[in-house]
Amino acid sequence: MKKKRIVVTGMGIVSCFGNEVEPFYDALLEGRSGVTPITHFPCDEFPTRFAASVPEFDTTQYIERKQARRIDPFIRFTIVAGKKALEMANLFPEEIEKLQKARCGIIVGSGMGGLSTFYEGTHMLVTRGHKRITPFFIPYIITNMGGALLAIDLGFLGPNYSISTACATANYSICAAANHIRLGQADLMICGGAEAAVSPIGLAGFVANKALSERNDEPEKASRPWDRSRDGFVVGEGAGVLILESLEHAQARGAPILAEYLGGAVTCDAYHMTAPREDGEGVRFCIEEALKDSGRPKEEVNYINAHATSTSIGDMAEVEAIHKVFGPHAKNLKMNATKSMIGHCLGASGGIEAIATVEAIRRGKLHPTINLDTPEEGLGEIDPVAYTAQDFEVQVALSNSFGFGGHNSAVAFAPYMSS
Repeated sequence: MKKKRIVVTGMGIVSCFGNEVEPFYDALLEGRSGVTPITHFPCDEFPTRFAASVPEFDTTQYIERKQARRIDPFIRFTIVAGKKALEMANLFPEEIEKLQKARCGIIVGSGMGGLSTFYEGTHMLVTRGHKRITPFFIPYIITNMGGALLAIDLGFLGPNYSISTACATANYSICAAANHIRLGQADLMICGGAEAAVSPIGLAGFVANKALSERNDEPEKASRPWDRSRDGFVVGEGAGVLILESLEHAQARGAPILAEYLGGAVTCDAYHMTAPREDGEGVRFCIEEALKDSGRPKEEVNYINAHATSTSIGDMAEVEAIHKVFGPHAKNLKMNATKSMIGHCLGASGGIEAIATVEAIRRGKLHPTINLDTPEEGLGEIDPVAYTAQDFEVQVALSNSFGFGGHNSAVAFAPYMSS
């Protein structure tokens, strides 16, 4: 059976570079780093004291003021990014009311959910007792609440749930949303990921995990994917959300079509709790399955937005997998690392990097990988787009995301062609 075509009609972002897609991608093209010292909570005793934090921003256009004060930041990020994505898709309140809402759904996941709410609630329990815990404690820590509250605002009655697969969350959500459309269960899906982990408990947890860079003297140079001097990743946060629609639905309402979603895949390493397989076999399998789902030959892929977190094993395991999949064609690939500028946004990273991938397709420009002074020899002939943006016509793009637990995901996009 011929697969239903799916297109991207809107994108919404919350990031260290702000909450508008075009300025966000402009910052990436300029090679700017969004990594800065942490100032919104004391962390002088931590060995890592920097992150790619989301600056304070006004949510009053999208969330009622009292509600905005109550909800966890990850929920705030979800609602703002979701509504901004709808605006880009030309779905303002009047147009939303014309939709068949039973066929509109939301899958926006989070790797960790309401960390700030959890931290504050635990502190309240210890210092002032259980009677002082807010009745919103449980609702605001669970990962499904961002999409649930967004659905309540919009009246969307279709598929609505969260996926939590660590740093692969957003790509898993995109794949799941696309499958609901393909199966005829929905016409339009809001999908992606949100994370708000730059908090005392989030930073402490990753410090204990010994996963973070400690380059406090030069935080803007701390995220160094594929560089031999890398010493760990940088925590980021935010939200990245796409509007996926069946092509027929998008055309019927005259929607802007930004790119086409070709397919995706999810697999598991079944190997280790936090480390990837060094031989890249789980990732290889995932990429090959994503290409199979896309229906495009590997020779048409010419751009990869890599997971590339700046960890010693993970970076090169992904590269190993790419060489295995593409063989001699690897010399024709451009591959960049968005995380070199915005850090690792965890459960949101796949959504944010999908936006960067779609923008590369739309603009014909690839953003650079910064801080790549001494590249790993294992990159071979793959071009990592070091330091300077490049004009480039994307044919088929892959965006990879992997997470603790061995979760692998890859999604494929291409320019939209009418036939």
